[in-house]
Amino acid sequence: MERATGIGGFFFRSRDPDALGRWYAEHLGVSMPPPAYDDPDWWQDEGPTVWGVFAAGSTDFAPLDRPWMISFRVRDLDAMVAQLRSAGTTVEVDPEAYPNGRFATTADPEGNPIQLWEPNANAMTRPVGRR
Repeated sequence: MERATGIGGFFFRSRDPDALGRWYAEHLGVSMPPPAYDDPDWWQDEGPTVWGVFAAGSTDFAPLDRPWMISFRVRDLDAMVAQLRSAGTTVEVDPEAYPNGRFATTADPEGNPIQLWEPNANAMTRPVGRR
């Protein structure tokens, strides 16, 4: 069976796409699509991606009126949290260390939820037989 090999893009609407795009580029290092096909796109590091589909009434992430949340893998959660907080962004660090790493939550300037995930070594080890 043919399968998807990764996320090729994430597309969503914004009240001010230019300003929000600049925020993601400045604070998370995620650049906007280039103006021409010959220009390079943002490349993510290889690693696991969770594809989680939740029930419509789920309270697993907030705010409840948002149908999606994006989770970014980060190398150093503490450094990313400090960077965002120094720019005035509110970030909540989950005090628990999970079997797959550490997490924090924040939101972009339009209130879209963002999870930051620092995977541990176990989470970054590809299971045998998995592509």
